[in-house]
This record gives sequence, C-alpha cells and structure tokens, in this order.
Amino acid sequence: MGSPGEGVANNQPAPATRTGQADFPLSRAEFEQRFRERYRDPRYDHNSEAMRELLEVAWYAYLDGRKSPVTRRAGKGFADPEYEISVDWLGTREAIRVAQAEHDDPAGKSRILLICGSPRNDQSCPGEMSKTYRMLQLAAGELATRDVEVDVLDLSLLISEYGKVIYPCKGCVSTAMPLCHWPCSCYPNHGLGQVNDWMSEIYPRWVRAHGILLMTPVHWYQAPAALKLMIDRLVCADGGNPDPSSTHGKKAEEAKALELRGWSYPRHLEGRSFAVVVHGDTAGTEALRRSLVDWLSDMGLVLAGTAAAFDRLVGYYEPYATSHETFDREEALHQEIRNAAQALMTQVERRRAGIREAREDLVSPRPK
Repeated sequence: MGSPGEGVANNQPAPATRTGQADFPLSRAEFEQRFRERYRDPRYDHNSEAMRELLEVAWYAYLDGRKSPVTRRAGKGFADPEYEISVDWLGTREAIRVAQAEHDDPAGKSRILLICGSPRNDQSCPGEMSKTYRMLQLAAGELATRDVEVDVLDLSLLISEYGKVIYPCKGCVSTAMPLCHWPCSCYPNHGLGQVNDWMSEIYPRWVRAHGILLMTPVHWYQAPAALKLMIDRLVCADGGNPDPSSTHGKKAEEAKALELRGWSYPRHLEGRSFAVVVHGDTAGTEALRRSLVDWLSDMGLVLAGTAAAFDRLVGYYEPYATSHETFDREEALHQEIRNAAQALMTQVERRRAGIREAREDLVSPRPK
C-alpha cells in the first residue's frame, strides 16, 4: 500500500523487535486459582468432577496459546491465500462489509448512531439511570421527527449484562501500523479466556452509520472507562490493516517491514458526520469535549457545525442526589441537545447529497 513519502524507507531493514517484558506461563496453581474464581458460587460444587475436566482443557489451551482454535484457509483476495485465518475474525469482517454496503446504498435511509458514554444504569449498583441516557432520549425524540433510522449504543450495558465486555487495546499500532488489523484481530483469544468481545458488534454499527452523536459525562477530568475502552479499540479504524494474512497474524517483524515499504493508513470511517455533547458537575467538560472532537476529526469524521459540539455543567457543586431534578429544570440545555441532533441530521443529509468541505480534497502530508 502506498503513502506520501513511499519508497523513502524501502531499503531499510525491519528494526529489531524488543521483547522480555511479561512472564509466561502462569504456574499451574495460579492458573487454577484464577480459573476457579469464576465459579465460586456454591451451586457449582456438585459438578466438581466436570469442573476438573474443564480446568484440564482450559490449562492446555492456555499453554498451547490457542487464540483462534477454529480457522480456515484465507483464500482468494488475501495476500497469502494459504494462511489459516480466524473464523471469528472473518465473521466480524463480513458484518462490516454488509454494514458498509448499507451505508453506501443511496436508496437507504440515513442512519444515526446515538452513543451513551456513561457506565451508569438502574439495573446495577447505581440503581438509577444516568443523566446522559436522558439526554440521549431527548436527541432520539428530536430525530424521530425526521425520516432516519436511529441505533442506540448504550455503553452502560457493560456493567449490567452477563458476559458483555470490551477488552483493552493492546497497542499493536505502536509496533507497526499493519500489525493493527481492521477489524481488530486481538480478540477473541480463547486460550486466555478473552471472549464475548462486544467490539465485534460495535464495529459494524459505526460503519453502518452516516452520523454519530456521542454523549458522555466527565469522570475525573477524562472519558469514562467504558467509553475510553471503545475509543482505544477504534484505533484500527484509522489506518488499520484489512488483511491479517499480510502479516501472518501478529508477526511483528513482517508488520514492521510492511510499514517501512509504505503504508496508506486507510481511514475506514472517513466522511461520517458527528456531534458531541459532554456534561459534568464541577470541571473537566471543556477538555473532554475538545479531546473527543479532536479524536473524531483525526479519524476523518466531519463535525456537524458549531451547534453540534458543546459542554455544560449540570448542578455546579450541587448535591449528586438532586442532579436529576436539576437537569429537569435545564430547559436551555434540553434545546441545545435537540439542536445538536438537528445539526447532525442536516449535515448528514447535505453530505449524502454530495456536498463536501473543501479541505476534504487536500492530501495530508502526515497521514498518521
């Protein structure tokens, strides 16, 4: 794949891969302790023999590094058609392809992805819904007045749904961009028990959308952990390698050599419109709003105007216990949220009609 400056590093040997940071494997005793922690409920006790058999299978799967136990030949269209590629990854890739076709269909409805970045809901420890979710409902109500499909991505489900998880980004990009696959191939890792990765469903939802409206509170001056997990795992959408066979999985040396031959840094979500609403109670809203706008802009998404990105304080230094009542009275904020939704929808309609910004025709000299 070519890029600005292609050929400059073509004759360079791939740099050495630095190793020696983490220990492997765990001792059998430590592995067994961690395995059994998942089954502390006494109801499992009467199945002790079955548990021992399952433990034995899990132990050897861990030792053998059975990350992707079910594979098939990559086949036509891949750099190495003989490479045994993960069936899990292929399933996510196909879902993304279908989503991209739906996104590109000029006869299809416009689609807005509404994202609730708060980890709080009333089906777990907090016992009460988040103000962010209420803001999202206002936006959804406004969008309901337009001919648009709305998809609600509520990241608080990470705290309240069994088996739902977003695993952390492993930072493959920092070894070499082609080592970061699109979609992410780091998970599932069956040998490590890292399964049920929600991102395999989230990637196609971003791809299908024409517009994204992201709403979030501030947690300690930063994005909530649930939101940050998704943000980090979307790094593969900005320059990620759509062909794991080109690096034969996670072979760092091959990825380094491939990047040095020239890499195009494909922006897989480029051109979609976005809006951002950030709220808090004391401080940090402005910094987080700027950070989110910069992140989305860096991925090639387009801000839907000045009304589409703002931050507000709700109940400045007031008791948390009355914050919902305070939000009830914030009529101006309610209208600002509706305005952001309308601005996003208007931008989506303009872009689907072929109207682009002048800067989108420019070629960046620094693609990543």
